[in-house]
Amino acid sequence: MGNFTKIAAILLIVIGLALGGYAWYLGRHPAPPPPAAAASTVAAPPAALKPIVVTSRAVPAGKPLEEADLRVESLPMDPEGAFHAMAAAVGRVPVLDLGAGAPVLVPQLATGLALRVAQGERAVAVKVDEANAVGHRVQPGDMVDVFFVLKRDNGEIDRSQARLLLAKKRVLAYGEASLDGPDEADPNAKGAGARQQRAAQARTAVLAVPVEDVDRLALGEASGRLLLALRNPQDESLPDPALFAALPTALQPVSARPGAAPPEPLQGMDRAQAGLAIAALVDGGVQRPATAAAAQPVPVHAAARPTPRRATAGAPPATERVPVEFIRGDKQELAHY
Repeated sequence: MGNFTKIAAILLIVIGLALGGYAWYLGRHPAPPPPAAAASTVAAPPAALKPIVVTSRAVPAGKPLEEADLRVESLPMDPEGAFHAMAAAVGRVPVLDLGAGAPVLVPQLATGLALRVAQGERAVAVKVDEANAVGHRVQPGDMVDVFFVLKRDNGEIDRSQARLLLAKKRVLAYGEASLDGPDEADPNAKGAGARQQRAAQARTAVLAVPVEDVDRLALGEASGRLLLALRNPQDESLPDPALFAALPTALQPVSARPGAAPPEPLQGMDRAQAGLAIAALVDGGVQRPATAAAAQPVPVHAAARPTPRRATAGAPPATERVPVEFIRGDKQELAHY
């Protein structure tokens, strides 16, 4: 038993020395890292680049974007509302100042019906119902002629008038339907029936009108009744302005100096600023002499006829004041011009 114990003790000592030597070796020569750890130290691949439209120079608010204002850059991000092609951003109008190199985003640009109004036009709303709007068959994008109906009074309908007020005007919106709005299809009611039901609830139509004709449209609606006549979009017929005298303005332009060329006719905003009087809209600004009016038979009761004035020497010929009836809702007023 003594020899066996000695041999076991010697073996344990040898094994301990071997383990100690192996531990010393490992301390001097550490093991290489595992393959997974080595792969984690490798740099991640770069993110995919996106073509984004950015400004090439500073652009002030209200100035339409031009090709020279834009360029396309490859960026590692794709902001919401960004443009990926220059053609989609050209012509859009920023509502705030854009710095150079800034991505062009949809929330930074003007939206709405104003973008559908051309230069020199204004969007004007007029009242509509089933009778004066082609039975609510008018849709955004249609072309209409606007007629004007004016009654003189209930007793002298022969002096009433109806005529074309504005020709070939574009409809920007009708009721809730608009050229700038999304598809308004009702998920609970499909087809033309749903659209017709919404159109029947319309109370206004928005027309694109030249700024110099806004006065005429506003005065016509306030003084009488408007009628929208739907026209074929291929119909290019228009009245010849050379056949009719221009209506006099409410504000008279500055007279030309002696010897100077006559001033050019008012146009655009200047014409709108000059305005239009109801008398000019009714009779074109032409005063009717009493003699000419008397030559035309007018069915008026004798008791209602005004007593003619006696002409005095050197006095200008008397003129007849034309009574005009204004219809505002359920109220009727009679004015003399």
